[in-house]
Amino acid sequence: MNLMAIHGSSREQGNTETLTQIVLKDVPATHLYLRQYVINPITDERHDPHGFTPVDDDYDKLIEKVILHDTILFTTPLYWYGMSGLMKNFIDRWTQSLRDPRYDFKEAMRGKQAYVIVTGGEDVRLKALPLIQQFTLIFEFMSMDFNGYLLGYGGKPGGIVRDEQALAEARQLNDRIKQSL
Repeated sequence: MNLMAIHGSSREQGNTETLTQIVLKDVPATHLYLRQYVINPITDERHDPHGFTPVDDDYDKLIEKVILHDTILFTTPLYWYGMSGLMKNFIDRWTQSLRDPRYDFKEAMRGKQAYVIVTGGEDVRLKALPLIQQFTLIFEFMSMDFNGYLLGYGGKPGGIVRDEQALAEARQLNDRIKQSL
């Protein structure tokens, strides 16, 4: 298994990263921290006969790294009942990759194993479900295999360490991932 964690949090060592560290304990993985890169919002040119105008940012080099991995963990805090803006900009730019003549992006993503890790505040296990549905539809469109998700209550910084259910589920997911190595 060639695994990548795409971290969508703007906070270093936040609750989402803490939970992800438990999931990936003793698992070789590439970590991509979106906050460390410039990813401009998409300018929708998908119907332009010439396709998308090249953008001078870090997106192309990041998506080329993503394509090389067969398992991807998408990790994001729950921001306003959705994924972080960093993650949203990144995934929105997939539209550009779908028209990129350098590769067949949809085919390159087909069959990749996907997991989602989300932390949030009050009632996260209910309030994050629309986000899980959004990821489900994204993965379905891209013909990726959605292998599961993990939701944890963080609230304030460091709060995730008090969510015993999320910690137990993170250890179980860690075991599942290790078994598939």
